[in-house]
Amino acid sequence: MTAEDWVEVDARGQQCPMPLLLAKRALNGMQSGQRLRVLATDQGSVRDFQVFARQSGHALLATEEQGDTYIHLLQKA
Repeated sequence: MTAEDWVEVDARGQQCPMPLLLAKRALNGMQSGQRLRVLATDQGSVRDFQVFARQSGHALLATEEQGDTYIHLLQKA
């Protein structure tokens, strides 16, 4: 899968709950199976995206930390 296949949301600098709200908005406009990459600097986003994936049915494929940025990879249910 190439970078062009991902929808990306840049939520760096946004505090809770904005990274999650921006991701939800993006997912609402996506088709089932599409993938979303969320960039966030809010440390609380790690737990937020884990809980969100369990409750929403979307797959949290990975969460990575690169410097001060958390990268959350999701696949729409």
